[in-house]
Amino acid sequence: MRVYERQWGSTRPFRGLKVLVATPVFRNTLLQYRALVAGGAELSVGLTFANDEKIVQLLGAAGVPVITPEEALAAEDRGEFFDLILDCAGCFAKCHPRIGFVELTRSGVQFYENAEVPVYVADSGIVKRIETSLGTGEGYIRALAELGYKDVENKNCVVFGSGKVGTGIVLQLLRLGACVRVVTDTSFGSNAFLDANGVEVTDCKDVGAVVALVRAADFVVTATGVKDALAVPELTQAFLESRAVLANMGVEDEFGADVPPERVLNNKETLNFILEEPTHLKYIDASLALHAALGELLVRECLAAADAATPGTGWNGTKNPPEELEREILCVTMQDGVIGPEIGEMLGGLPSED
Repeated sequence: MRVYERQWGSTRPFRGLKVLVATPVFRNTLLQYRALVAGGAELSVGLTFANDEKIVQLLGAAGVPVITPEEALAAEDRGEFFDLILDCAGCFAKCHPRIGFVELTRSGVQFYENAEVPVYVADSGIVKRIETSLGTGEGYIRALAELGYKDVENKNCVVFGSGKVGTGIVLQLLRLGACVRVVTDTSFGSNAFLDANGVEVTDCKDVGAVVALVRAADFVVTATGVKDALAVPELTQAFLESRAVLANMGVEDEFGADVPPERVLNNKETLNFILEEPTHLKYIDASLALHAALGELLVRECLAAADAATPGTGWNGTKNPPEELEREILCVTMQDGVIGPEIGEMLGGLPSED
């Protein structure tokens, strides 16, 4: 983000624009706010599913408006609209920004399927994998340690989901010597990383086998990204009777309503958000940079369309990040960051899609 903060401090691409940023409010997201303000944005911060109250209060004391989705819609009723919204998990998808949206997560895409304005999806490309495949898994391990579960060596760990987040969790557990098994939908094909590391994979449709895994597990973590994905009666009973430590690493409640919140760490909320730094800055910085840079690109496209007397940006709906922008951010991260070797390992085996 510092590269863009320096650059935008000169070019001021957001000058005169009302920009709402709905990245979860934590200490490491302050860098994104700084870059946007340096670029001239009239900044507001949106509250989503996870926020650090100390940082929220800090922003308020600094005069930065912090609002809920309901408050944003109420402002629209008064004729007050944002120009650009950098959203997360579709929390502000019902709003009507003049220019468009940038959505940070894959789970938020569903809320923009019928969008009538441009929506860039940051999670559609390779840069977001740094956060989801490396940072989120590492955050799960740190959160377990924070709650007293510091030793996973030789423990039986069951991971539900084999996408970017799930495979990232598997990677971290394997590094710590855990015995890892994965439950996933095998109809989507094999996973090169899991195959290369000899990880046992069980089809999610084989309920009897999945129940047996849960009953023998020390730790169970969900990372399917699908609400109620595990809400199967036989599984629910197994979760209630198992000695396993249960955790959710998705945005939605994947266990289902019949598993009470108190049975799952952090009351079913995404586990790493109990931490002061849910995802280390070294892993999330590139995602925050892409999130903001796509906003800057959307502004430029809008200005170019205006010069050509074309309404809006010339396109609506969802769109992936341009490859050249992703390459630029990835190059900076590998050359100037501290996780170059980890990115190389990620590019060599982890999946590109959820």
